[in-house]
Parts: sequence; C-alpha cells; structure tokens
Amino acid sequence: MLTIGLTGGIASGKTTVADLFAEFGVATIDADVAAREVVEPGTSGLQQIVDAFGPEVLDSAGALDRRKLRERVFADEKARERLEAILHPLIRARLLEQLDACRGPYAILIAPLLLETGLDALTDRVLVVDVPEDIQIQRVMQRDGSSEAQARAILAAQVSRTERLARADDVLDNTVSLRALRPQVEALHHRYTALATTQP
Repeated sequence: MLTIGLTGGIASGKTTVADLFAEFGVATIDADVAAREVVEPGTSGLQQIVDAFGPEVLDSAGALDRRKLRERVFADEKARERLEAILHPLIRARLLEQLDACRGPYAILIAPLLLETGLDALTDRVLVVDVPEDIQIQRVMQRDGSSEAQARAILAAQVSRTERLARADDVLDNTVSLRALRPQVEALHHRYTALATTQP
C-alpha cells in the first residue's frame, strides 16, 4: 500500500489536513498517538524509561509525567539521546503494525518529526504542510500561551523550513482558509489514489 508521510513545522495545520484526508475515508496513523501508546502503564516502554531515568519521572498514578521527563531531557543532550534510543524503535514497530492493518489504496502517516527521526523511511512520499515561520510563531503563542522566545526555541529544534520543503514530494499551502484548503487536499487524494493503483 502507498504510504504518505504527512509532516510540517509546529502549528502548520497538520491535524486539519489529516482530518480532511480522513473525510475521504483515508486511513490516518498518528506518530504522536503511537508515542503515547508505547509508554502507557504496564508497557515495556514505560519500564525502560523508569530504568533509565528513575521513578521520579512517574506521576502519583504511576503514569509517565511527560512534563518532568521533558524538563529532564530538554537541557541534557545525552539524556535526550538515551530517551530517543528507547522510544524510536518502539514507535517505529507500533507504526509498522498499524500500517500493516490499514486497508485502502493508501494511508497517511502523520509525524511532526518525520524527517528528524527518519520515519520518512517508512513512507513512499513526503507531504509537507507549509506556512511561513512568522505565522507558526503567532499560532504557537495563541494556541499554547507560549512566549515568542519559547515558540522560536521549538522551531529551532525542528528541521528548518527550507530543508523540509527541499525534501518534500508534495507541498500544501496552509496560509489559506479551510474552504480553500479542502480542494487542495481533494486534488492530492485523487492523485494518491491514482498513484496507488499504478505502483508495482
């Protein structure tokens, strides 16, 4: 089955685009959801994190305290690498399992860090949802109540817009209204369906 990797910088509108594809009956798989599933209480993923970082990364209910873990690894490169070494293989295996269960001509794999984590290797094409950086910063500040400095720090941790666009097979401009975005998604849906039926 044809697999389309859907990515874009923070607050570019990936969820909106994924929802539009879902309206056409396309299976969508979200790497962020998979990342939460592999560390749910009782999973080997959570146990590995506790073994690596100690029980203080758990909340009172025994679930992963994401904020504490984020604070712990954000400023420590080695700790971040250790966390990624645990999570990335688990997330990858979970996504492959979910893709395998999909039916239809093609599926969408939504991954904010598709290019940064090498998940694009699981896809046939990369679709980038694109907006200028000043719009991203504005949206992050409005959506999350972040300061401009925090928003810029998040952007700096992601692949640059230039690199993302250079690695895209398809680009969706999301500076437009939802009404103008829908026909762009519909055109891509027809294109991907056609591609899926002609690929070997």
